[in-house]
Amino acid sequence: MHKMTTCPYCGVGCGVDADILDSGSIGVKGDKSHPANFGRLCVKGSALHEVLGAGGRLLSPLINNVPVSWDSALDEVSSKFLRTISEHGPDSVAFYLSGQLLTEDYYVANKLMKGFIGSANVDTNSRLCMSSAVAGYKRAFGSDTVPCSYEDLEKAELLVLVGSNTAWNHPVLYQRMQAAKKKNPSLKVVVVDPRRTATCDLADLHLALKPSTDSELFSGLLSYLADQDCLNHDYIEQYTEGFELALTSAQQQFDSVSAVAKYCDLESDILTTFYEWFAQTEKVVTFYSQGVNQSFSGTDNSNAIINSHLATGRIGFEGAGPFSITGQPNAMGGREVGGLANQLAAHLDFSSPEYIDLVSRFWNAPNIAQTEGLKAVELFQAIEEGKVKAVWIMGTNPAVSLPNTHQVTRALEKCPLVVVSDCMASTETLKYADVCLPATGWSEKDGTVTNAERRISRQRSLLAPTGEAKHDWWIISEVAKKMGFEDAFSYQHPAEIFAEHAALSGFENDGNRDFDISLYQDIDIDTYNSFKPVQWPVTQEAPYGTARMFSDGRFFTPSKRARFIPIQASSPIQQVTPELPYILNTGRIRDQWHTMAMSGRARRLFQHRDEPFVELNQADALKEQISDGELVKLSHPQGDYIGRARVMVSEQRRGELFVPMHWNNEFSSLAKMGALLEPVTDPISGQPESKHGRVSLSKLNPSWQGWLMCRSDLEINLPVEYWSKVPKGDVTFYYLADSVELVDGIAWCKEHLGDVSIWLEDPNSQNFRAAGLKGEALEWTFFVMPYGEIPSTRWLEEMFSEAELSIDQRRFILSVTGCEIENPGEMICSCYQVGSNAIVEAIGLGSRTVDMLGDKLKCGTNCGSCIPELNAILAKELK
Repeated sequence: MHKMTTCPYCGVGCGVDADILDSGSIGVKGDKSHPANFGRLCVKGSALHEVLGAGGRLLSPLINNVPVSWDSALDEVSSKFLRTISEHGPDSVAFYLSGQLLTEDYYVANKLMKGFIGSANVDTNSRLCMSSAVAGYKRAFGSDTVPCSYEDLEKAELLVLVGSNTAWNHPVLYQRMQAAKKKNPSLKVVVVDPRRTATCDLADLHLALKPSTDSELFSGLLSYLADQDCLNHDYIEQYTEGFELALTSAQQQFDSVSAVAKYCDLESDILTTFYEWFAQTEKVVTFYSQGVNQSFSGTDNSNAIINSHLATGRIGFEGAGPFSITGQPNAMGGREVGGLANQLAAHLDFSSPEYIDLVSRFWNAPNIAQTEGLKAVELFQAIEEGKVKAVWIMGTNPAVSLPNTHQVTRALEKCPLVVVSDCMASTETLKYADVCLPATGWSEKDGTVTNAERRISRQRSLLAPTGEAKHDWWIISEVAKKMGFEDAFSYQHPAEIFAEHAALSGFENDGNRDFDISLYQDIDIDTYNSFKPVQWPVTQEAPYGTARMFSDGRFFTPSKRARFIPIQASSPIQQVTPELPYILNTGRIRDQWHTMAMSGRARRLFQHRDEPFVELNQADALKEQISDGELVKLSHPQGDYIGRARVMVSEQRRGELFVPMHWNNEFSSLAKMGALLEPVTDPISGQPESKHGRVSLSKLNPSWQGWLMCRSDLEINLPVEYWSKVPKGDVTFYYLADSVELVDGIAWCKEHLGDVSIWLEDPNSQNFRAAGLKGEALEWTFFVMPYGEIPSTRWLEEMFSEAELSIDQRRFILSVTGCEIENPGEMICSCYQVGSNAIVEAIGLGSRTVDMLGDKLKCGTNCGSCIPELNAILAKELK
């Protein structure tokens, strides 16, 4: 049986064709009919079936880690929330939500907290992702309206990608860009990013600007457009306001292109080329993401971009517009229902008493919140200060993802009541939970999500809930009922919630608000179940949705005109010092997702990057005497980070470092990047400054390094300075290193791993190898050897799968050579399991282009995110 659903990872919102098998498992492929991806999936989406199963799932409600009935757990949550509110007021409680919740879950949570508890202390991890883009849109348009569609990326004549490593973070959209450029060779692509990322493989021009100078770059562009008489004066006069003030502000900052170039640390001729292309090209899409948003000046960055589009009238028509791409699958849906603390619901906020009254009357909620609540960073500060005494965290892992993670864990330790709803049994946040509530996961959820182009899609349940897991909307509704709000939360099906959400969007709207899906206010379950992807607004006037906004020049400000925003130059708060001399940038990698609660269950998603790492410039590596592959430590007074050095020749600017955001204490000993980031936020949006930290860098210099493989169900303690875990199905691999000398390897193994069955020791070279068997089956292997000598371990993985090892197999357990299984080299194409060695061999046999490699090995033919690396290997081998 086939069901069409959506992918739960990034904001592209790809459609998934799920084949539900008789065995109870599923197979996945791209939904060819879905307008977001037309059948394509990235490697994470292609591996969705690999993250299923009961292993690692939270299977029953827990109170203080003791299994209880659902009724007991719901009583505990509702009674303690009521008691806290009674004793300390409604602002003493809070919800912290996630962009991976469905819209129906979000709606019910927001309604309960803001409408009936009477506090706006409900925020979301989307605050860390796109809240600056929201604030920028609202300042300019009067509404949180993304004006573009994905097809605009294909219709543009100039694509400007700002702070977006699209090739890795939104690979399906990157494929659409690649296809557009192949079809239209005159299409120009500019990448604005301090790092040379995989996305630059598509670029005609790369502006490797100084970090956090984005707003100055675009203010300079506005000034240039005026100087070159490239403004659209008719558009400015008819449809905008505030232009002169914005232009004056831009012109006061810089008096020439060379001054902008100097400020941004760019070559003048490169910057001039970009400005000329923008000025001369009618169809321009500026596509921006976390590099713009995660900044102390993120909102200003966004508005500087929008200013340039308004000044040229490049908005509201095909192939043009300022396009913010979201990071999470339902960040947009959360915005629609008011999931942010400064929102109310249905794109209404607390700025007007009329808005509050409107929502209060619709919900019949006389106790509705009257003012904004606490945003994410300040929320967890308030928890530590004792102002918030009960928090309910749903589907997210703030103990890893927020800045200053040690402060977050202190807050959770101190909080009298921490409730966590999650589908996984082991996250760092769950360790601090007084009540754990098992929620349904991706394959079990049923509801809607909205992607980055305003397209609402159905996420359909494929499998029955695992264990005692329940849908988030059901859990919230049951708690609401026990708190005395039964009439307002008597939902029996997510279709009822969606219908109410749609009705609110149209309630007293009259076309004055952007978000309107009132056509669905009477939707029934059958229509809901057959729901087709559609872009809002969806009304009687636009029953098939709306591809792009503002084509009529009408905006949602009081004057109905778009607003130019004057931008002032501002520097990042986290400036380097002699003690913290390196700028720290953080972000995603190609094959992992957030804190790896889901993606960490799929073994192939570790093959591309299997360890936490630190990217640094070659000159900095020479200065610090660091070699590629060595372990290094980043330090800040808040905490430390250990990762493997990746020395870059030109991809990384000098004095700047990059680390991935994904690793945490579940997967490595000391690799939470949030521990290094100070809790600095944009003053308007509240979004943390995650792209400009400051740290010191040093070599770890361990006394020994090695690796361990063991059965995944083996409970072990690793008292070493560094370990990193790589799941391999039924086997787990660990990288190990310690500064304490390994004096007696056998004693160490006996203490931490169990009985030693066979061993090999060479005291002169500090090379030690040992293995433990349980009966005739292999239980663990431990090798001490330099990092660069670690072989492919596929042959050992096969030995672990044997119930009984032969004598010949035992001989090879401690061998690092002589095994017959081929070493694939570095994994390049995770989709089709193609390593670098096979690629080099194919090039030697005549495959001299990416297409030829694809024909021979299939690499690059699915999600395409490995194509930049294929090009790099081709360039190296064909020199």
